[in-house]
Amino acid sequence: MNSNPSDSSNSSVLVVDDEPGMRTALQANFLRHGWRVETASGVRDAERACELKSYDLVVSDIHMRDGDGFEVMCSVQKTSPTTAVILLTAFGSVPQAVESMRSGAFDYLTKPVSFEQLQAAAARVIQRMNEAPAGNKLAKKIADQSVVNCGIVGRSPLLLQTLQRARAAASTDADVLIEAESGTGKELLAKFIHQNSNRRGKPFVAVNCAAVPEYLLESELFGHAKGAFTGANAAKAGKFELANGGTLLLDEIGEMPLNLQPKLLRILQEREFERLGETRSIHVNIRIIATTNASLAAMVEQGRFRNDLYYRLNVIPLSIPGLRERLEDIPALARHFAENFATELDCTVPEIAPSFIEKLQAYNWPGNIRELANFMRRVLSLHQGVVIDASCFDKEIQPLGRPQPAQPAMPAPGMPISVLEKMHLENTLALAHGNRTHAAEMLGISLRTMRNKIREYGLPPRRFA
Repeated sequence: MNSNPSDSSNSSVLVVDDEPGMRTALQANFLRHGWRVETASGVRDAERACELKSYDLVVSDIHMRDGDGFEVMCSVQKTSPTTAVILLTAFGSVPQAVESMRSGAFDYLTKPVSFEQLQAAAARVIQRMNEAPAGNKLAKKIADQSVVNCGIVGRSPLLLQTLQRARAAASTDADVLIEAESGTGKELLAKFIHQNSNRRGKPFVAVNCAAVPEYLLESELFGHAKGAFTGANAAKAGKFELANGGTLLLDEIGEMPLNLQPKLLRILQEREFERLGETRSIHVNIRIIATTNASLAAMVEQGRFRNDLYYRLNVIPLSIPGLRERLEDIPALARHFAENFATELDCTVPEIAPSFIEKLQAYNWPGNIRELANFMRRVLSLHQGVVIDASCFDKEIQPLGRPQPAQPAMPAPGMPISVLEKMHLENTLALAHGNRTHAAEMLGISLRTMRNKIREYGLPPRRFA
């Protein structure tokens, strides 16, 4: 094994292409960089070669006369699971790129092949070999880097699988859709992808589609010209323009109004748009990451989200496990939050007793990591200078529960529907301790609808965070 991550002197590669000229060019490029190279003229030839020996890397064209590169990759995965596969796909073929990543390719490159990009990908393969001869060191490095780079804490298998898939996505420019429960860290995962991509030095711009009023969202996203509408006293660049060269995060994409979705679809397809009040098209080079805590596929079935936009966003789908699925990460998360909040509160980092961790791991955490973070802040605020143990948990966990009201208001016969709806809304908000996001989830409505209902029934907005 090489100690130098860029040293390929002991590394082997199988080049698979049915075009003799391309095969020779790829072979010469790898030889020039010190690789031990063998070639195959097609799928069957490659399968025979992989049965006889294993390689550190296989580089295969997708379209060949006797089959395709996915067959090669399948054969490699069966005979040598640690071998990395780089697929070469036709220029601009997004579906093939998506299929490559979903099938387990280490990377994909478009034709005509850039030898500089090919060697950069090959160098990453060598680095992976040096860091993870049995796979464990790679997982450890991903976990450690996630803590340093973007605040993701944990080493559970499910989380590491997510991070490995996210890192693979980061090596491409494909758009990403993250579907996960509230509080799991979708924005952190989006930042992880951005920071591990070649756009890391460019802007990372986030916009919460649920937090911006509907009448302002179009201007917020696309910008506007001076005088485009009442109050537009100066031209303004939108989020798409501000993210040029980098990554745009569309948080809670399911909240985007239907009338704006065709415009977003055009940007995804053409990477161009116009500011409100202008006819000049603005071209942008951006990577889009969308997140949602709802099932967009279900919203498509319900007619609440465009199916063409869904399929265009869902190039590389990612999910994040809920905290109840990664209980082994809770001790590290608890210590992480304890250290952070101790600094914030200017107090000593407390000792955390095993009994406290046991209580944390026995709780369901419906609000996921966000709920755990808020709980740890409360515990450190109210129990400074003591050992944090099970009694601290028992004293402070109740406010995070979902207690039923002692005597909920009961509807009277003949009561108008609007009054019933208002009562139900108030009761649900009380159950959620005024948290509009949790209340919306309990009612099965969007956060935007929840805000509109609070406004419609004249409920004091300051009571509901």
